[in-house]
Amino acid sequence: MIKTNNYEQYKRVVRFTAGLILMIIETLFFAYVWITMYNPKMEWPYIRMGHYFIAAVYAFALFVFSNMYGALKLGYMKTYEAVYAQTLASICTNALMYIPIVLLTKHFQSIVPLLWMTVADFFVIAVWSFFAIKLYRKIYPPRNVLLVYGERPISVFMDKINDRTDRFVIGEALHISAGEDAICKKIKEYEGVVICDIPSHIRNSILKFCYGESIRVYATPKISDIIIRSAENLHFFDTPLILARNDGLTFEQRFVKRMMDLLISVAALIFLSPVMIITALAIKLYDKGPVFFFQDRCTKNGKVFSICKFRSMIVDAEKNGVSIPATDRDPRITPIGVFIRKYRIDELPQLFNIITGNMSLVGPRPERIEHVKLYTEEIPEFGYRMKIKGGLTGLAQVYGKYNTSAYDKLKLDLMYIQNYSLLQDIEIIFKTIKILFIKESTEGFSAEAATRIICETNDLIPSNEDNDINE
Repeated sequence: MIKTNNYEQYKRVVRFTAGLILMIIETLFFAYVWITMYNPKMEWPYIRMGHYFIAAVYAFALFVFSNMYGALKLGYMKTYEAVYAQTLASICTNALMYIPIVLLTKHFQSIVPLLWMTVADFFVIAVWSFFAIKLYRKIYPPRNVLLVYGERPISVFMDKINDRTDRFVIGEALHISAGEDAICKKIKEYEGVVICDIPSHIRNSILKFCYGESIRVYATPKISDIIIRSAENLHFFDTPLILARNDGLTFEQRFVKRMMDLLISVAALIFLSPVMIITALAIKLYDKGPVFFFQDRCTKNGKVFSICKFRSMIVDAEKNGVSIPATDRDPRITPIGVFIRKYRIDELPQLFNIITGNMSLVGPRPERIEHVKLYTEEIPEFGYRMKIKGGLTGLAQVYGKYNTSAYDKLKLDLMYIQNYSLLQDIEIIFKTIKILFIKESTEGFSAEAATRIICETNDLIPSNEDNDINE
């Protein structure tokens, strides 16, 4: 059996120390700006303890945003992704700290010192990320793992793993037909095993073997795993029980979620109204066509409603009612559409759908009727995601892409439903800001994949002219 390096036990300590160093540097920057630029403008300036307190508040806010964006998870992200996440956390923290600055000084102060501090933060973050990640990968090189797969195609999954050669190296791929004994024997030669979708009895056997041998396991979850993970432990007697309620959100959760939807959506409409007006004018002036397009979608319990979006494609983009998924560099997308899709501006009119109660801010993306029928034929459990209202954004949008498979999106949506909390909604909203500037999140279907979907949905219910880039 190949042993992992001797530093494995210190991995969390290394991550924590590296993150702590970065946070201390950024906090010192803020402390300097606060003491020299803002504290003198207070009616009664702080002397010592006040400075410690305001610096502690900054450090706490920075930690919250860094943790939310995964900025401190050294080794989990590529270098440019880490710089982006850390910079975003810094920007959010600096913007938030302007509020106590105004309250303490009792006047609106210049944001220029904070802007210069943000620039300094960026350079420190870039240097820190380069050296910290380089050192981390030297101490913890990619794991040499065995991939065990079944009847499902693994080419797409292999591409995803091969894209993260800083984390994994697939030493060998073994089909379950090799037999459990051969698989277990082979596992001992590697630092870990990746288990794709394989029959439950074989997977259980491999999991127990790896647990007994203290071998690391990476496994793609089954639908049943996601349901069980959110279950409650019961101890009525000496036989353990787990309770899976399986009824969506409680009344209290629905009420709080609805209040948050209304509050944020109305505020967003007021704040973003200039952007929406300019977008509407640009679309109208470009080709004189309609500003909005409406399309039937499925939401909670299969209810059909008409979703509203800014039109981003040419008029009659889907001729003869045939569903045509958007592809990379799709010629049907107008120049205005390219821009508003890239930054999700085309989704803003859905705020009206949220206010009317047909959608929520966070939840599974409402699918087209014909796609629901297609996916349900392939994946009978696809309907499970309609236990709650469809959302403007969701876990599948934060961690998935436009061309992520329906099965993987289903898993992400069920993870959200089964582990719902108000805090998770707030976290997803902030993480949605992060993906606005990540190109891969709007990556379209390949021409081959689009052709397959067209053929499969050609005989289903006719669709409207446009397509959703953010599903």
